[in-house]
Amino acid sequence: MRNKTKTVQIGDRIIGGGNPILIQSMTNTKTQDVEATVAQITELAKAGCEIIRCAVPDMEAAKALAEIKKQISIPLVADIHFDYKLAIAAMENGADKIRINPGNIGSVDRVRAVVDCAKERNIPIRVGVNSGSLEKPLLEKYGGVTAEGLVESALDKVKLIEDMGYDNLVISIKSSDVMMCVRAHELIASQTDHPLHVGITEAGTIIRGNIKSAVGLGLILGQGIGDTIRVSLTGAPIEEIKSAKLILKTLGLRTGGIEVVSCPTCGRTQIDLISLAGKVENLVEQYPLDIKVAVMGCVVNGPGEAREADLGVAGGIGEGLLIKHGEVIKKVPEEELLDALREELEHWGE
Repeated sequence: MRNKTKTVQIGDRIIGGGNPILIQSMTNTKTQDVEATVAQITELAKAGCEIIRCAVPDMEAAKALAEIKKQISIPLVADIHFDYKLAIAAMENGADKIRINPGNIGSVDRVRAVVDCAKERNIPIRVGVNSGSLEKPLLEKYGGVTAEGLVESALDKVKLIEDMGYDNLVISIKSSDVMMCVRAHELIASQTDHPLHVGITEAGTIIRGNIKSAVGLGLILGQGIGDTIRVSLTGAPIEEIKSAKLILKTLGLRTGGIEVVSCPTCGRTQIDLISLAGKVENLVEQYPLDIKVAVMGCVVNGPGEAREADLGVAGGIGEGLLIKHGEVIKKVPEEELLDALREELEHWGE
């Protein structure tokens, strides 16, 4: 059961209020390089990214947003730190949402200037707090970084903006400590109805980051908490999209796309299953089908598992059975298995 939150419109997308959880990522190009940034956003959108965030470290980057916005098809979020003038410039140049931490923007008057500009254009503000930016008084109050401190910091900043007469807000509270992050989300979900952007910050490299993100996001989203997500990985942003889609699908929060199941291999495996499974995973990304494909290595569990899938192969000695809708339809040499699967996918549903 999803937590009920307010709805917030970001460009042409609506989050909160039980709407689908949207996938975000962030470009790692120089935002000033419009061509490279647009190319990366286009690639990410094609892979399934639904909201994109760009760093705005200077005025040149803020002004580049106007041209970037013209050439992309998904909402654009400007990531601002320290300089309130950059937040205002980003909104003037077409940002669909801005991400700020009011704690590092400066004085109340500077925050108010940002809020007034957002209010004038009805642009949502994502209030972002993370474990590395917790204020000294809260560190002292809680004896270090804690979930309670993160929540108090975020809600203090939300109240500051609400007291300025604006509540078109999204909140994010992130930590690289998975269980602290989970606890913080549990606490804040019971204290606010603003939509929440969820992620495990600085999760790490592809393997470590995926495991931490899957565990953390699984525990948070599984409780109905969260309206947008980002899987933060030290790697190509497209890997974040692949992981986010798989996390949502595993939790039953997304449908569509081919699910690949494959066995872990053992001494009975007679084909190069590891290579084949990797090639099948890459292959299925090309097909917008909502089916299950099984890649199994031997005759013990293979035929049974493959029969439970819509389409599958079960390996033998240098060959494999091709199974469709539970029935063996042909025996194929190992080197032709991938092509046989491709042929079936090409004509699926005919």
